[in-house]
Amino acid sequence: MVKKEEFLRENGFEKEGLEEVSRSDFPSDFVFGVATSAYQIEGASKEGGRGPSIWDAYAYTEGKILDKSNGDVAVDHHHRYKEDIDLIAKLGFSAYRFSISWSRIFPDGLGTNVNDEGITFYNNIINALLEKGIQPFVTLYHWDLPLHLEESMGGWLNKKIIEYFAVYADTCFASFGDRVKNWITINEPLQTAVGGYDAGVNAPGRCENRSVEPYLAAHHQILAHAAAVSIYRSKYKDKQGGQVGLVVDSEWAEPNSDKIEDKSAAARHLDFHLGWFLRPLYYGDYPEVMRERLGDQLPKFPEEDKKFLLNSLDFIGLNHYTTRLISHATESTEECHYDKAQQLDRIVEWEGGDLIGEKAASEWLYAVPWGLRKIINHISQKYATPIYVTENGMDDEDNDSLSLNEMLDDKMRVRYYKGYLASVAQAIKDGADVRGHFAWSLLDNFEWAQGYTKRFGLVYVDYKNGLTRHPKSSAYWFSRFLKDGANKKGKEQ
Repeated sequence: MVKKEEFLRENGFEKEGLEEVSRSDFPSDFVFGVATSAYQIEGASKEGGRGPSIWDAYAYTEGKILDKSNGDVAVDHHHRYKEDIDLIAKLGFSAYRFSISWSRIFPDGLGTNVNDEGITFYNNIINALLEKGIQPFVTLYHWDLPLHLEESMGGWLNKKIIEYFAVYADTCFASFGDRVKNWITINEPLQTAVGGYDAGVNAPGRCENRSVEPYLAAHHQILAHAAAVSIYRSKYKDKQGGQVGLVVDSEWAEPNSDKIEDKSAAARHLDFHLGWFLRPLYYGDYPEVMRERLGDQLPKFPEEDKKFLLNSLDFIGLNHYTTRLISHATESTEECHYDKAQQLDRIVEWEGGDLIGEKAASEWLYAVPWGLRKIINHISQKYATPIYVTENGMDDEDNDSLSLNEMLDDKMRVRYYKGYLASVAQAIKDGADVRGHFAWSLLDNFEWAQGYTKRFGLVYVDYKNGLTRHPKSSAYWFSRFLKDGANKKGKEQ
């Protein structure tokens, strides 16, 4: 097993999380932003011509959401977007990553009847951001598939969805691309594939055919991404001058020993997370280790698809929260087919019993800043494309027994961001082309299957008193961090 002190010393991480970090540690054009997603914040689920999504149906399924809540109102961003954008501006962020709800644009998802009210709503958000000097980073798909597509044709399991996604993307590029220059096609396709079609913990909540469906859902998402990029490049890029990327998510996988089998298990874990989606876009096929372990369960790309996929992204978006020590497992007790196929153990303790990092509210989330530097360098060396850290953050437990002031004083979140931003700065010094960092999240919100029990926001939302917004200590820390950089820049000029 890995000894903590030895590992930290050998990797130069002895001071990890203790070092100071400042805006001047980053390039002057580095983008600092905050991120959200439509279903988690918008609410107004039956207003403005919006059609239902798979998350509307899933949230109403008995036993799926921890606190029996849903996103019908969420944090009411649909009516409060001006207030929220004012907050982003006051805190000093230069970018805002948000997602468009597909069923607000096409209520049935089919691409025949555009909902003008939905177009207007997102136009209003984009214009409000630009008025404040904030760059919009727009995600086309953040898990909320129009319900009609799921019920009528099986959603991501049906190849026809690639065409429907392409029409939806085309409509968004045509409607918003004169002002939006940074596009993300799909957020975390792995979570849709595994959570939605294997573990059953995300919408649509399927686990009937675990050895086939997750890989088919992933396959169609990859092709849908490439179709959207092809449309953008052929119809819009010359005129609009924007860029299109894909967001993948992964923890860092650190081998738990120097044994070859543990090193292989860690590499395998990264291939199953990152390589699953990035390798087809760079090399035209899935990682060899996935082909070996999954065989015919993994769909094949015909030659024309391979050519279609190659180099179909301008940047990689990385959602990263935590890290694990990885060891090879001779037998797997995992229920998920995807997890079982990897044949490994994910460990959160060093030799001697110390935790790998400070634990947040979610059982899976430990603060391990050095992991972000390692995963950025891994992606940079393997795929050599500009990287944006598109989500990064930690959560607190919603706690009625604490006063508002106690909830706002989020010291661990401040420590988390200091450490993780220092790690990004180090990765840039190592030579990685990292262009931006987005904190997850601007607001406490509907946290999927956890409902409102976990709070990831820089801004506290008072669910019991009119959804009022209260910036936390971490929000003020970011504000000082960003404004110090702006002040120094002003003096230099």
